[in-house]
Amino acid sequence: MNLILHIWRQRNANEKGRMVRYEVRDVNQEMSFLEMLDVLNEDLIAKGEDPVAFDHDCREGICGMCGIMISGVAHGPLPATTTCQLHMRHFKDGDELYLEPWRARAFPVIKDLVVDRSAFDRVIAAGGYISVSAGSAPEANSVPVPKEAAERSMDAAQCIGCGACVAMCPNAAAALFVGAKIAHLGTLPQGQPERYHRAIAMVAQASAEGFGSCTNIGECEAVCPKEIKLEVIAQMNRDFLKAKWAGR
Repeated sequence: MNLILHIWRQRNANEKGRMVRYEVRDVNQEMSFLEMLDVLNEDLIAKGEDPVAFDHDCREGICGMCGIMISGVAHGPLPATTTCQLHMRHFKDGDELYLEPWRARAFPVIKDLVVDRSAFDRVIAAGGYISVSAGSAPEANSVPVPKEAAERSMDAAQCIGCGACVAMCPNAAAALFVGAKIAHLGTLPQGQPERYHRAIAMVAQASAEGFGSCTNIGECEAVCPKEIKLEVIAQMNRDFLKAKWAGR
């Protein structure tokens, strides 16, 4: 399989970037998308050229590090799939693909396809936790959790913070990410004491980071590799409004 890749190349955050055309030949259809980029980089290094920088870590769809816009779609054409889980058998010989970094004010480009997603870390630090005053963590079964609450919490907890929702949203909103973190903890009994403070603090931090506002377009849900549902945004909005009404 032979491919033509148009890849965004940008030396650093302060320089202008541009699309550069590459030809990748003899691609094995069983390769993952990132393995295909590895092959391209090996060829570039052999020619004495700068390899394409891209984020990756576990390559198992768990860590959320990988993330590329592939021909205008976050993580590529396959639903519920991270870039590292996307395989070349889903493309055709002669395909022409356009690879870009996540595009969002809150995700500045570091180099090529790598962006700074530390804004997510600061949103989590603002309230994505359950405080324990002292001592060790309580035994897991000491607080009964209703089955329905546990299931809803675990569905939201699947979020890996990859940022695809932000990259695909026309507003560059982080509502699906923030909503997932708020719903994950706010659904559990252990998360109730800080539930409304959490909503206020995390929404405020997301706004401060420069993420846009949610207008319920739904592009975030469509590209989420863990299929997080828009319902988490509704819960976030409910908690936020209740907290505001109560003057918390």
